[in-house]
Amino acid sequence: MRSWLHIISRLRPATIQGHLIHMVLALVVIQIAVSWHVISGLTEEMLHEQIGQTALQTARTIAQIPRIRQALIEGDPHGEIQNLAENIRAQTGASFVVIGDSAQKRYSHPVPERIGQTFVGGDTGPALIEGKSYVSEAVGTLGKSLRGMTPIFGEDHDIIGFVSVGYLSESIHQSISAHLDKPLMYIIGMSVVGILSAVVIAGRLRKLTLGLEPSEITNLYLERVAVLQTIREGVLAIDHHGNIRVANQAARRYAGLSFEEHFAGRPVSTIIPEARLEQALHTGLSEFDQERTVNGQELIFNIVPVFQNQKIQGVVASFRRKDELDLLAAELSRVQEYSELLRVQTHEYSNKLHTIAGLIQIEAYREALDLVVTESSGYEEFIRFLGESVPHPVIAAIILGKYNRAKELRINFAIDRDSTMADVPKWIHQEKIVTVLGNLLDNAFDAVLEQPQQLRMVEMSFTDLGKDIVFEIEDAGAGVAVDQLERIFEKGVSSKGRGRRGVGLYLVRQRLGELAGQIMVSRGSLGGALFTVVIPKEQT
Repeated sequence: MRSWLHIISRLRPATIQGHLIHMVLALVVIQIAVSWHVISGLTEEMLHEQIGQTALQTARTIAQIPRIRQALIEGDPHGEIQNLAENIRAQTGASFVVIGDSAQKRYSHPVPERIGQTFVGGDTGPALIEGKSYVSEAVGTLGKSLRGMTPIFGEDHDIIGFVSVGYLSESIHQSISAHLDKPLMYIIGMSVVGILSAVVIAGRLRKLTLGLEPSEITNLYLERVAVLQTIREGVLAIDHHGNIRVANQAARRYAGLSFEEHFAGRPVSTIIPEARLEQALHTGLSEFDQERTVNGQELIFNIVPVFQNQKIQGVVASFRRKDELDLLAAELSRVQEYSELLRVQTHEYSNKLHTIAGLIQIEAYREALDLVVTESSGYEEFIRFLGESVPHPVIAAIILGKYNRAKELRINFAIDRDSTMADVPKWIHQEKIVTVLGNLLDNAFDAVLEQPQQLRMVEMSFTDLGKDIVFEIEDAGAGVAVDQLERIFEKGVSSKGRGRRGVGLYLVRQRLGELAGQIMVSRGSLGGALFTVVIPKEQT
């Protein structure tokens, strides 16, 4: 039993080409068997009918010969019937031509010794009794044969004998086999064509499947399903018709779709129209970090078209909830801000320590003491101001970090001491205010760096009195050109040249849009740009 199983396992095809050839061979074998059965059956039936009719027609013709009728009446004293019957048999190719009288006595036979004996077969009744002509199949002295039987009538239309013309079944089978040679060659030829076609199709199929075998394709499919269901990002794939092909569990969860419903094959425009995936089908352009609101949920989409032979075959989109990404961004922002704060403080204190050390070395003790007192009191006073006016650690940290950054850049950064920001509603994410303040202050610092030392001034004030939170950041730079006032908040637009520029103000506008806030640009009293930010306290 094990040996048979081993043989079967060895014969089992391992490649897709082998699978296809085996299937085609099995189909060809079935086709040959069915075709041979049908063709041989039809051929045998047609030849059987044709030979039977030929035998009957020959028998009828013989029964109409006057010399045979006359010799049969006279008892054939000269053996004339045998000679005529044998001549006709030789000319027609029949196996036998037997002529007998009404008593079934033979007057002709292929074997002369059997002349005068009784006809064998038992099928003469309808001819001798009823006068009918017919085709029958019976076993005679020569074997089983197909016979044409017809009566011989005398001058008074009485039955005086019969004629039996027959073909042995053996010779009929030989004739049928000869007629089946051509159909057999046709079937074999079609089988060869089928096998060759299977080889060509298998090669083409292997190319279409990138050379992967069935087991590899199965493993890839199972792995793809496992990967798609385990990753945390939502994945949605559509074909070139815009119908959904894949939607993993995360995609269903983020988009608020049912986990049990079957979405494959359905148009994405009817399931998640807000994703606007069909747009990538028409444009062929990738989209990254695009915000979409799907079923009331803010999502960040990355959309990439899939090309094959320069044609778009579909689109794949991955997305996650915006608040999850914002949380990660906030954590990263905090780490970066704290890291920057420590770096700036370390650098600044290093400079101060070097200065104090130098003053001591040159014995300028009074100046060293004054510097220590001035730095200590000024910084402590600023920290105390932030603690009282901005009791929000994240916002206070960004202001402190930029204060130290300004000192490092030797920029006079002044904050209105009447400013206050104690009343920040809980619905306003402080990380968004951090993004707004950080980018506006960085722009202000960059704007004054090219100015002389005495003109490097940046001022900031803020207030939370009333129904809005208001920031004002002013610099002594060159200001914003009039032709750029409408474009400075667009992504990639910057007055500082190309490269990785034109992103800060774009992010500012995005975050203010999320907070339903506004930003205005004008010329300030310092001669440069004045940015005014207004954020409503009440959630709209």
